[in-house]
Amino acid sequence: MIRVEKDCSLGLIMDPAASQIHPVASKRNAHILVGVTGSVAALKLPLLVAELLKIPGLEVQVVTTENAKHFYNPEEIPVRIYSDSDEWQMWKKRTDPVLHIDLRRWADLLLVAPLDANTLAKIANGICDNLLTCVIRAWDLSKPLFFCPAMNTFMWEHPITARQVEQLKEFGYIEVPCTVKKLVCGDEGFTNATAQFALLALRTTLKSDMEISTSAGVSFVIWIHGFTQFGIGINLH
Repeated sequence: MIRVEKDCSLGLIMDPAASQIHPVASKRNAHILVGVTGSVAALKLPLLVAELLKIPGLEVQVVTTENAKHFYNPEEIPVRIYSDSDEWQMWKKRTDPVLHIDLRRWADLLLVAPLDANTLAKIANGICDNLLTCVIRAWDLSKPLFFCPAMNTFMWEHPITARQVEQLKEFGYIEVPCTVKKLVCGDEGFTNATAQFALLALRTTLKSDMEISTSAGVSFVIWIHGFTQFGIGINLH
């Protein structure tokens, strides 16, 4: 299970100039799996991946939904991107690897950014009808899973959204709270500073240090200096 040293809530909006990441020496790099869904905020996926790759000691892979593909150019992303077709192309017989299980085993941390309303509803209700939702349904709950909702204002304010977000929190997943901005459709909407979150910046509502330990022998130590500076230590035992 995820272990939090002190009772705290998380707000993940960063000041890149004030941030520092401090991975410790380890036998291998830490593995972050990015899940991207069909929100317009998926336009930021190339920047998100680019920022993650600046962190020493991290390896990144991406799982995309089919709808998310409308919003980014895969040629701008220098890491492996998996989609639904890969799940079935890799599996031909019973002894073949199962991709969503292999990705769950590979990842030390899952970041779903952005999380659209459709996928939020699927996860909350246990639906696993694509590669990303299968990874999430099979997720090792000792490992951290961050989710970043991004949707139109009226979608966000619908009563069912709050219920579904709370359901994900009950599973032990960690919400990255929304911010308000003008959306492509013209409405104001709730989204995230997704590329900025790539550095896993912890600011605003996080009141104390936090340690996350996983059953795979990976620990993440997150600490705060005031309201603008943060650090993350990744320890692979």
